[in-house]
Amino acid sequence: MTGHIPPKPEPQPKKLTPLARFFKSLHSSTAPLYANSYSMKLGEVKLPLRTMYFVNQPDLVQNILLGDVDRYPKSDLMATMLELLLGESIFVSNGELWKQQRRMMDPAFEATRIKAIFPLMKEAVDAMAARFDEGAAGPDTAIDLEMTHVTADVIFRTIYSRSFTREEAEIIFENFEKFQRLAWLHGVWSLAGVPHWLSVGKHRAKRYAATIRELLHKPVRERMTAMESGDAVPERDMLASFIAAEDPETGKRFDDRELVDQVGIMFLAGHETSASALGWALYLIAQVPDVQRRLQEEADAAFADGDLSFEKMRRLPFTRDVFRETLRLYPPVAFVPRDATEAEEMRGKHILPGSILFVSPWLMHRHTEHWDNPDMFDPDRFSRAETKASEQKAYLPFSKGPRVCLGAAFALQEAVIVLATVMRDWTVSPVEGHVPKPVARLTLRSENGIRLDMERRRGS
Repeated sequence: MTGHIPPKPEPQPKKLTPLARFFKSLHSSTAPLYANSYSMKLGEVKLPLRTMYFVNQPDLVQNILLGDVDRYPKSDLMATMLELLLGESIFVSNGELWKQQRRMMDPAFEATRIKAIFPLMKEAVDAMAARFDEGAAGPDTAIDLEMTHVTADVIFRTIYSRSFTREEAEIIFENFEKFQRLAWLHGVWSLAGVPHWLSVGKHRAKRYAATIRELLHKPVRERMTAMESGDAVPERDMLASFIAAEDPETGKRFDDRELVDQVGIMFLAGHETSASALGWALYLIAQVPDVQRRLQEEADAAFADGDLSFEKMRRLPFTRDVFRETLRLYPPVAFVPRDATEAEEMRGKHILPGSILFVSPWLMHRHTEHWDNPDMFDPDRFSRAETKASEQKAYLPFSKGPRVCLGAAFALQEAVIVLATVMRDWTVSPVEGHVPKPVARLTLRSENGIRLDMERRRGS
């Protein structure tokens, strides 16, 4: 296979001043990185109020992610950036609140076992295929918007037992992009010690967050009203599980606001990260005809004797590896911040309580010590024996440990269904002159979108 090196931010020169580096970070978390950032094991950045450490040594990363969640809690930086949108959801909570939420929510995920959820995923992907047939796909397709629609449709069906409209998809796509830009600025300025009340664009961010929360809150209100009226309601979706959730130790149940907080993180984590990765996957596929040919052949074989089923998923190993390689090159969450609660030594540096420890899938996945040709798109690397050690040490697109993403298997299955269905029907190719510009804020997206020319395959 001919290798392809896709775009990444240009490394900054070493002479970049700390102030210049700070201002670059306002744009994207990856913007101020140096060339040696991709080989370092522990980086240090001193700020007026806190010191940040970028931890890329596998044993130290394992200790942070797999160790005591109370010793390395989710950083309060996450709450600073996301509180307007996600409140005190399980994604940003810590301590006893997080443990209680986890006890209450774990049973809800029983309803989303990947085999049980397969028919809902397939319905949403078939709806995507129908939209493509009706004209959504063609020259200069905004594939990032299309992936937002299908992944939001999957998770909407899972949570609410109903489909997701095009109008709702566009509301989410536009408002979350605006929200995350302002939330990122708010987080970076807070690290520099700027008071929250001086934060840039907080009122606008609040408006964008409120628009998204209302879209998620409306079906919750409708469900609660129907239940109070004694009407028949779905009993096996995620919302039903959240409404029925009860802490086995205290008997506590979610109130209305808490329901929206938890639904919010399930919705956003369940579609935004997948939409980001799928957009990048199709961009990468379009760059390498040989990869696309192999994917199309695999899809043709899987669909040859009828529609895709859960049992046929094993026939799509290369499709899965293409998505895994996409997650390596473009992990949806580029940096995972944890707070240090105790003083300790790391590689001769004295880490003080209150410091922020950044574990970076972006840097770990491109680290020169752990990967051959780390910037190259090479999905075959996951079938080579020498990659196994790298995968164990330096591959963490869904994080690891007690706070690992609960939806990892969900996301992988969803992605394979989407990619196989697109490859069955379409050939994708680059739009002349268009090169996506990756920016990492809350999630890793393209600043100028991802556009592809899509041509229907003969006989599909």
